[in-house]
Amino acid sequence: MSVDYKIGIIGFGSIATRHLHNIDKVLAAKGCTHSIDVIRSGKGGVIDNDAQLLIENTYYSYVQVPDDYDILFITNPTALHYSTIRKYASKTKHMFIEKPVFDSSSLSLEELNLDPNMTYYVACPLRYSHVVQYIKNQCDLTKIYSVRAICSSYLPEWRPHQDYRKSYSAHTELGGGVSIDLIHEWDYLTYLFGYPEQLVNFRGTFSDLEINSDDLSIYIAKYPNLAVEVHLDYFGRVSIREIQLFSADDTIVGDFIKNEIRFLKTGKIIPFEESRNDYHRKEIEHFFSIIEGFSQNDNSIATALKTLDIAGKGK
Repeated sequence: MSVDYKIGIIGFGSIATRHLHNIDKVLAAKGCTHSIDVIRSGKGGVIDNDAQLLIENTYYSYVQVPDDYDILFITNPTALHYSTIRKYASKTKHMFIEKPVFDSSSLSLEELNLDPNMTYYVACPLRYSHVVQYIKNQCDLTKIYSVRAICSSYLPEWRPHQDYRKSYSAHTELGGGVSIDLIHEWDYLTYLFGYPEQLVNFRGTFSDLEINSDDLSIYIAKYPNLAVEVHLDYFGRVSIREIQLFSADDTIVGDFIKNEIRFLKTGKIIPFEESRNDYHRKEIEHFFSIIEGFSQNDNSIATALKTLDIAGKGK
């Protein structure tokens, strides 16, 4: 299927750079031609040469931006997503919206004036990882008694070339804080187990990091036949990202950093050859499959809002 896509990317940080290269590779493999524009505020850093070679035009004001895009990628700060989608919806057929979808789950979808015949997809890349796909398709989730998910890492080391105190993650008003920034965990948990019946959450700023957003968020959730614990933090000096599943026969650990599944009782280990970009690229492939009519939109704005509500930003 050969298509000529006109694509725009609104906001151009590290995740937008990743998407730019993956879009180029995915469409080249599909035999599709494309042009990619970037819409910027003028406050961001210099675009590197490799990325610049893939960019057709760069715009700095709304009036400059064409109104005939096939796809717009929304990759600016979370707190700006809602107003950006509302403003630019008329300029594109489809949208790919970076996670988290918004910084509040109480916003009105009706006021966005979205076309019900178009695709508005919200990023959820960990779903496409080998770890989550193995658990989804190879484990009997009906026999799991409880689940523990943890994402612990050190915020100052996230973006080595940026002062962490100036990042959106450090500021609640920009949509930062672990409860929303690390919504990946709740996304893959709802993908695997659905939505909990009951949930309690404790969050706050406990470390000496110079931020005003929450650096720790702990959840306990009850499902009909299992319980789930979630630990998210910005201050772990050794990165940990795991899902632990407890059953009668074994304890299964899905390790996103080592890219492996471990069975602690039997000692069995299943390694995967996968980089972080592999599952981001798979997601871009899936997104194009959706807009070309071959797959269902499995993470619409409405679905992403339900996950955001669980994360607690709608309170």
